[in-house]
Amino acid sequence: MAKEVVVETTLSAEEIERSLIEAFQTENGVFVLTDERGGRVVVPAAHVGYLEIAEDDARQVGFGTF
Repeated sequence: MAKEVVVETTLSAEEIERSLIEAFQTENGVFVLTDERGGRVVVPAAHVGYLEIAEDDARQVGFGTF
């Protein structure tokens, strides 16, 4: 079952993209994001179907699987 996850983070779009690329390049890599309150979201990179990065006053990142 595909699910969308939205994370509000202070990371820049470039930092998020770099983190995802690094996760894909590692065997069994995991994509980790830290939200604005210090919580972490950890997703196996192989399960990321897409990543949408929207920059505005509060940055939100949404991703899910197909």
